[in-house]
Amino acid sequence: MNDIETDVIVVGAGNAAFCAAFAAAERGARVLMLERAREGEDGGNSRFTAGAMRFAHEGIEDLLEIMPDLTDKELETTDFGTYTEDQYFDDMFRLTQFRTDADLCEKLVRNSLDTMKWLLSKGMRFVPSYGRQAFKVEGRFKFWGGLCLEVWGGGPGIVDQQTEIALKAGIRIEYETRALSLVFDGHTVSGVRVKRDGEIFELKAPAVVLCAGGFEANPEWRTRYLGPGWELAKVRGTWCNTGDGIRMALDVGAAAYGNWSGCHAVGWDRNAPEFGDLAVGDNFQKHSYPLGIMVNASGRRFVDEGADFRNYTYAKYGRAILDQPQQFVWQVFDAKVLDLLRDEYRIRQVTKVSAQTIEELAAKLEGADAKAFVDEVEAFNGAVMTDVPFNPAEKDGRGTAGLEVPKSNWAQTLDEPPFEAYQITCGITFTFGGLRIDPQTAQVLDTDFGPIPGLYAAGELVGGLFYFNYPGGTGLMSGSVFGRMAGGSAAGAVNV
Repeated sequence: MNDIETDVIVVGAGNAAFCAAFAAAERGARVLMLERAREGEDGGNSRFTAGAMRFAHEGIEDLLEIMPDLTDKELETTDFGTYTEDQYFDDMFRLTQFRTDADLCEKLVRNSLDTMKWLLSKGMRFVPSYGRQAFKVEGRFKFWGGLCLEVWGGGPGIVDQQTEIALKAGIRIEYETRALSLVFDGHTVSGVRVKRDGEIFELKAPAVVLCAGGFEANPEWRTRYLGPGWELAKVRGTWCNTGDGIRMALDVGAAAYGNWSGCHAVGWDRNAPEFGDLAVGDNFQKHSYPLGIMVNASGRRFVDEGADFRNYTYAKYGRAILDQPQQFVWQVFDAKVLDLLRDEYRIRQVTKVSAQTIEELAAKLEGADAKAFVDEVEAFNGAVMTDVPFNPAEKDGRGTAGLEVPKSNWAQTLDEPPFEAYQITCGITFTFGGLRIDPQTAQVLDTDFGPIPGLYAAGELVGGLFYFNYPGGTGLMSGSVFGRMAGGSAAGAVNV
């Protein structure tokens, strides 16, 4: 294998890596992809996602270009809405507290729709995300929160489709091949040092694109950069994302960038395994909390469950859950909303209790203060603005009055049995800190902010886009936009 001749080496085999490979190959480059995992576990975090992608669009005409298979019935019964570039910018800046890198953000937003069309041209298929992003209101499905479609087949569908496209394009994928370091002469990157079957050797290429994910699967790095307690978090996705790509680049003088103490972390089943389970996928997540309440071991609420649509709060509430006593909470719902819960609440591998009364439920909430919980529900029920109509498809203003921890929208009294509760802990998705890249080329910059010849990066190991929080569906979109940019730039630099 060490005698392979190639023009571009892509480290990783998830969505960002495949987009880099596609872009390099379409410019005539010979492309080699290196995947640490074995075949079937490949794809990094992409395999574990739901496949939702956030992009700017002006409505149904744009959507029909991306989902040409929409039926007349779907068009008649669905309000897909619009999600303009201005809305995308507003969400990115609002959720990151105006810290997102303006140049990276502009590239992401301005290129999002065109990149979706490019992916379609490559053979990717997209479908409406009815089960996750729409509620039926007055007979019509209404999408909310800036998301309306996902990749056909979800996360596994992404990897399977992109692998097929890559192989048809003549792109070579080597599994169980771990990148250890970059071949670097002090000025230029000219390959990768790898380990395979116990053997260590060098693979040479004029350009390398790093797409190896963040460091969320590395408990030592999590504790070092995110802080004490983060070694206790579950990992939602692959065990392979231990920061190798970031470390390799830093070792040759790359600049660190972004929110190194920040991450995307969500509510995750307390008894989920240490790393993601491919058989379950992303279904250990529990994202219907805006329809109920969350209480900690003290039996008390601790966040505004209805502060915003789930898409805009779920990635930061994982941290809030980890900060609670014993790192768990219970999500509680009553019969009024059970039919609105997402499909992930109905899987077999779930930590769930149910009861016919709140007092009976309290006794079943393992680890929680039962009396305090009953008191909390009583106070919450008395504070709900029942005169305001409930509408799950919009921020309805049906909140609470007089509570220390308010609920701003979708507040429902917990008074109609059966009651259900789900035990949740923190599941980390990816880390926000990473490498600094040139927003025009995706070339990795050094600590003097100059480009490192031969080195490019895309995906979750790029820093500067996300701070504190994250708009759902932006990870796959940014991986696609900057993966495409990195692969095209890499191929262009080697003059193929």
